[in-house]
Amino acid sequence: IILSLSALIATGDLNLAAVFAAAVSGAIVGDGSAFWIGHRHPREFRNWWPLNRRPDLVERGSLLFQQYGGTAVFAARFLPPVRAFVPIMAGAAEMAPLRFFSINVPAILCWACAHITPGILAGTIYGQAGTIAKHLAMPVIAGLAAIALLFWIRRRWNRNPAEEETG
Repeated sequence: IILSLSALIATGDLNLAAVFAAAVSGAIVGDGSAFWIGHRHPREFRNWWPLNRRPDLVERGSLLFQQYGGTAVFAARFLPPVRAFVPIMAGAAEMAPLRFFSINVPAILCWACAHITPGILAGTIYGQAGTIAKHLAMPVIAGLAAIALLFWIRRRWNRNPAEEETG
């Protein structure tokens, strides 16, 4: 969603500051909520849905956090399968809230930049490609039609005669 919305920044339909603020605040609220859930329910959360369906991811997140601590909090922000589990693991492991947020917020700022920038670039390229696209539309459509025709001819050519009798 962030990448898609970021593409609209390049077209002028969305504001960079608004998209950045939404991404950052959403990540802070999400990670903060997970941290406090882990802090309040250090054992029970493993039995809750959807965590109870993927104990392997919970274990990976737990091992990552135990092995690397604060570094895991920062790095997990960039590792999609683990990102959801490390904040709750940090809370369950009784990491100090000040330490968690002092590591997590800079990670979120870097993460937001890393997700918004490619979207802006894609939107810019799409905008520039629009002028070229109208000149290429007919050749592309003709090429796709030719490929479809070739597949249809090949299928008809290779049809089994027994199929035509029953078909």
